[in-house]
Amino acid sequence: MIDIIEKTRDKAELTQKDVERLVSGIVDGTWPDYQVVAWLMAAYCQGLRDEEVFWLTDAVARSGSQTADPLGLADKHSTGGVGDKTTLIVAPLVASLGVPIAKMSGRGLGHTGGTLDKLESIPGFRVTLSRADITKQVERVGLAVVAQSGELAPADRKMYALRDVTATVDSIPLIAVSIMSKKLAGGSPNIVLDVKVGNGAFMQSLDRARELAQLMVRIGAYHGRNVRALLTGMDCPLGFAVGNAIEINEALSCLRGNGPKDLREEVIALATHMVSMTRGIAAEDAMSQVTRALDQGLGLAKFEEWIEAQGGDVSTLRQDLPLAPYREEWVADRMLTVQRIDTHAVGRVALELGAGRQRLQDPVDHEVGLLCYAKPGKTFKVGEVIATVYARTEGDATAGLRGLQRAVEFGGSASSEDDKIVIEVIGA
Repeated sequence: MIDIIEKTRDKAELTQKDVERLVSGIVDGTWPDYQVVAWLMAAYCQGLRDEEVFWLTDAVARSGSQTADPLGLADKHSTGGVGDKTTLIVAPLVASLGVPIAKMSGRGLGHTGGTLDKLESIPGFRVTLSRADITKQVERVGLAVVAQSGELAPADRKMYALRDVTATVDSIPLIAVSIMSKKLAGGSPNIVLDVKVGNGAFMQSLDRARELAQLMVRIGAYHGRNVRALLTGMDCPLGFAVGNAIEINEALSCLRGNGPKDLREEVIALATHMVSMTRGIAAEDAMSQVTRALDQGLGLAKFEEWIEAQGGDVSTLRQDLPLAPYREEWVADRMLTVQRIDTHAVGRVALELGAGRQRLQDPVDHEVGLLCYAKPGKTFKVGEVIATVYARTEGDATAGLRGLQRAVEFGGSASSEDDKIVIEVIGA
């Protein structure tokens, strides 16, 4: 292990055997934490060659149980953002077009939400299924979204836990390995990556987001996977809703043909690439099919079928899921134009209301959340609602509204046209 640390520290090349020995020792405990941390810091400071990243991703993917046969034809992953509820819409929409989806999702941590927490807002919904049950459900319904298996890429869990407490998280090669090792282990041949960029995203600069996306596409190509990465904007929350039940409500609104314009645009873009990749058709044809399926309610019907298959009470979805009892509105008292939104701060407001967690073991309140109608360049007239907070207590509602007021800056002029939510597509 000392030899491996020295090589990376001195920018000497690791061999494939070095990388396999490194990962094997991390999993079986041969290497003590302080040596693993020393290597992680060396990799953080000196970087890794593409071949080292490819080998490391493969070794981490093979460190646990792998899917022998892919359960679905397409998968997606988001690097995390505020109000990101796309899986709730994209998965049933793509499945309604005959593309089987078996997706493993995670829980929220910090200012970003988790798909599983949102789904658990629906009474009875089960996020844990056996492999046999997932197989049967995908065959019958065409869709399953479940919690990540504890045996999936265990080396990544150990490495991430150490990176999290040693200031080595923000490394593009290590981020790429973490994401793509789980995608390789999941087995899907077609992968769409939603790489968020902006002040509410982990990657705040376009150059770094592009670098990460390009590396993950190269990892996929090396391992024979069809990977596309979409760089999407996160300089404001996606849609209006931030929380859990409140995001289920907004996802249903989108599936019914309504919902915020930016959310609909991103959903159609992600679904288009998943359909295009799996069916081998032009993006224009795929977009036409996706848009038609959304507007005709096929995605909504598949959503209800999927929720019922995983134990959810579909009758609760006929109207909006209930929200926390204390509601407070922020109403414009004069003409105001939004100049900038601190999206990270908006996510923190939802977190402090109880919609998220600081640690994975923290409880989540599914009924609290907020609606933020502010978008950069949008003008509010006197009397229009800028935001609404749903809280467990009156004091929490007031504090949440104050937090939102600090997060939104006004000034400048109204935008002449909406910014495109999809900035760039890599690997098409």
